[in-house]
Amino acid sequence: MSTALSTASSTDVTAAATAPAAGPLPVVENPRTPQELAATVRSYAARVDLWEPLVRFTRPERWWHRLAAGADHEVWLLSWLPGQGTEIHDHGGASGAFGVVRGELTERSFVLPGAEAPRPPRARGLAVSAVRAFGPRHVHEVTNLGTEPAVSIHAYAPILSTMSYYTEAEDGALLLNRTDPIED
Repeated sequence: MSTALSTASSTDVTAAATAPAAGPLPVVENPRTPQELAATVRSYAARVDLWEPLVRFTRPERWWHRLAAGADHEVWLLSWLPGQGTEIHDHGGASGAFGVVRGELTERSFVLPGAEAPRPPRARGLAVSAVRAFGPRHVHEVTNLGTEPAVSIHAYAPILSTMSYYTEAEDGALLLNRTDPIED
């Protein structure tokens, strides 16, 4: 994900419909644990009227939109055209959860440098309604390897302030490339 999370500098491929209907969300107030963040993702995913009218698909980069931000958490809507994905990254010490609400995504999880001996990344496919929760030391790469566009909802606590990006060495070890601040 780029460091300028609230706006995408890509070409709009599909137009969105009207603004979403207003209404309260049954979310956990101030989610802090991966399980609470997963519950928040599920609550937002169930509110199709909230997120579906906002979805855009852009090239060459993925599109994203912040759905909500509290004092200590935030919720994002992301879209993925086939072939689009992230770099290998962490979330700057934030815990998180993401759920697929359209299409399929593939996540490869890595061992954080210095945490244990390098091992090959673990890959998992995530279909509609799948939710993946993780703690503050999680490192992964997410990609749409399918043939159809995908949409996902992500929640983080605390609010993202930095993200580090890595390169995978031949032995499976991760090499830190850079750490970027997250800008609103």
